[in-house]
Formats: sequence, C-alpha cells, structure tokens
Amino acid sequence: MDVERNCGAVLAATAVSQSVTDPLSGLVLGDVADPQPKPGWAVVRVVSSSLNMHDLWTLRGIGHPAENLPIVLGCDAAGYDEDGNAVMIYPVVADHDAGGGDETLDPNRALLSERHDGAFAEYLTVPRRNLVPKPAWLSFDEAACLPVAWTTAYRMLFTQAEIKAGDRVLVQGAGGGVASAAIKLAIAAGAVVYATSRSETKRAEAAGWGARAVPTGEKLPERVDVVIETVGEATWAHSLKSLRPGGTVVVAGATSGMNPPADLGRIFYLQQRILGSTGSTRTELVAMLRMLEATGLRPVIDRTLPLSDIHKAFQLMIDGTVTGKVVIHPPTSEHRGKS
Repeated sequence: MDVERNCGAVLAATAVSQSVTDPLSGLVLGDVADPQPKPGWAVVRVVSSSLNMHDLWTLRGIGHPAENLPIVLGCDAAGYDEDGNAVMIYPVVADHDAGGGDETLDPNRALLSERHDGAFAEYLTVPRRNLVPKPAWLSFDEAACLPVAWTTAYRMLFTQAEIKAGDRVLVQGAGGGVASAAIKLAIAAGAVVYATSRSETKRAEAAGWGARAVPTGEKLPERVDVVIETVGEATWAHSLKSLRPGGTVVVAGATSGMNPPADLGRIFYLQQRILGSTGSTRTELVAMLRMLEATGLRPVIDRTLPLSDIHKAFQLMIDGTVTGKVVIHPPTSEHRGKS
C-alpha cells in the first residue's frame, strides 16, 4: 500500500543560524515545504529518528558552513518508502565509485543534514540506494538509532582496528551514542572492554553491559590493544598512556576539543598507530545488521520524545545527561514500538 502524503507544508526542526554559546537559539520548529524527490531519489515517511552530536555541532557552527543554512537537521531515520516498505536510511549521500568502492572516501560525500535536508521532519528524501530494508526483528526506534552511531562504532572496531576475541579495548566516554555502541559491539566480539566516564551512573550502566568501568583518567590495570576515542582533548593523554606498544587509537570525534598535545615522542617510540574513522559504508551497515541479528544486540535508547519537544531533546544532549540515544517521533508517523 502506498504511503499517503499531505501536500503543502510539513513539520520539521530546522537550523537557521549558528552559535557556539547558545546553539538552541538557531533551532526552529515549524512548517517547511513538502519535500519533492529528484530523479533517482525516494520519499520516506519518517516513523522514528534519533539525535547525534553531529546535529549539535551544526547548530554550533562546527564543521558546517553557514551558507548551507537553513537546513533540516537529523542524520538518522527509519520509516516507510512510497510503496509502504519499512526501511532504514543509510545516511551518507555519496558516490561509491568516487571513493574507490568506499563511500566515506568520496571527497564530495555528505552526511544527511549537511547538504540535504535531514530526518527531524514528517518526510525526507534520499537517494534510492540509501534505502535499506528494515529487518522485522528491529523496531523502528531501534532501527533509527543505528545508521550513524552504531555503524561508526562498527567501522572503528572491525574495519579500522580489526579487533578480535581476547583483545583489550578502551572506550572513552561511556555515555555517548558511539561509545555505548562500541562497548556493546566489542563485548559481543569477545573483547575485554574498559569504559570510562566521569559519571558514576554511566559507569554503572557500562558495567551492566559487561564492561570494566573506571573513572575518567584513572590508570587501567593493564595496557590495551585498542582505544576508541571520540572525546578528544580531555581524554587524549590517558588514551595514549593506556595503549600498549604497537597498539591502535581510532578517532571518530573530539567532543571536548580538537587539538590535544600530540605526544609524538610516545607515538613513534612505542610505534602506536593513530587512525581516523568517519561513518561507514552501506556494506558495513548491512554487515552490522547481520551481527546484531546473530548476537541479539540492540541499541541503548535513553528515551523517546515527540518532535514538538526537539529543544528539550537537544538540551539533554548539551547537559550530558543522556546514555545511549534519544529517539524523536514526528506527529504523523503513527509510531509503533514494533514493526
């Protein structure tokens, strides 16, 4: 059955300006034009979407040119295509061939909401290649949590670091979406996982997932093979000191600052490897879904909120009180907990 659409205007959360000190001042909830697909693109009725730090960076003007505003925010979504098929969205809009077979290496790649309107809306449009069938064993809420944070963690662990059972892995900042995904994925792969957080509550949650939780900056009882780093300046020194000779730090973010002291002497003397990682390929997303089906892993959902509470959702992220993902429901999505 085709998905019905209301022509005219749709409700969306749009970034209209940027401010480092007051990011929510540039977030407007209101009607925008009903999205019209270009040739080769599809319309998706959004059932669930989820917040990422990328959305907050856009409002702060970090890595997002002001000339690309206004733009509808939201990188993650699951919903129905025009034919009523349940789908989740692969969020990287890119040319697979231009990246040598890896979309993340296309120089012109763009995450959804960077150059194309995103998922905090009743409808969105994406290239048809970016539609991935939603498995029946995933709820729409769960599916909307996976495409950015979980695939980022998957690529960091398995493509970049190539972890294996028995490896020691340190995940910095246990409360974030990527970090919580990395903890769960690494444990499922048979690794011994250390997870750090300043929050006793978040350390307890990480311990409940099977990690060995320690306060941020505390010396570990052993050196690790791999560090999953998304925090940046606040944890960088600890990451390098915790890493064994020949070990690997994989960096996919720097929420506390982009320019920590490099400590090049330690890096070259101990032959440590520093690898960058951005997003994932569509193939990695599909591979990760197979892993989740086989292991029973599911994303951590902190809470769900209606699109009308989008400012509250962002404030929770700013305050650092979220563990896992915040899921957003548009008003017309006829949300269902299970498919």
